[in-house]
Amino acid sequence: MALSDTTSQNYELRDPDVRLMLQVRDDDAAAFEELVVRYQSRLMTVLEQLVHKREQAEDLAQEVFMRVFRARKSYEPGAKFSTWLFTIANNVASNALRSMARRREINVAPAQDAESQADPLAQLALAASGLMPTRQLDHAERAEVVRLAIHSLGERQKLALLLSKFEGMSYAEIGETMGLSTQAVKSLLARARSNLRASLEPYMNEGVLPGSANGPE
Repeated sequence: MALSDTTSQNYELRDPDVRLMLQVRDDDAAAFEELVVRYQSRLMTVLEQLVHKREQAEDLAQEVFMRVFRARKSYEPGAKFSTWLFTIANNVASNALRSMARRREINVAPAQDAESQADPLAQLALAASGLMPTRQLDHAERAEVVRLAIHSLGERQKLALLLSKFEGMSYAEIGETMGLSTQAVKSLLARARSNLRASLEPYMNEGVLPGSANGPE
């Protein structure tokens, strides 16, 4: 179904990244480079937490941008640019995870990789769980605890939480990105917060590290 002119115009007026993408549609290479600059780090943050390997996340981010460029001629602004971009990223990551599962190559990210992102991930995990640390944690310890807690979430819970906390997406935008209803997103995020709390609480109270096995979606 074609988008109405009003819908397209509304997103073009409200979202500067949509305007950039429309320039990309007209083969403006500088506009494409600007979108890459704006979103590369954000994509990497989400993708690395989904696939647990920085090198693979870099490859997937490149694949996402390649898909964006290849789709430029058919682009119509029916959503915020970030929603459209992360919908593509979700598809790319899902395909990669299915392929990894078939090859039985899914691994936990090394603790040193998590340490480089300790502060934002620690804030995300603790804020989502509603817990407050009862004692001071050093960076390496906090990175390991948060890595295990985040890894314990199912992939859909993890993605919804990352999009909510890092991208500031609304329930509707997350639903559009993940192909879920708004109510399903609310339930998914509620389960993610509950699971994070359950994973982190034993450590906060007794110093017991979170388990590393994936929980249910």
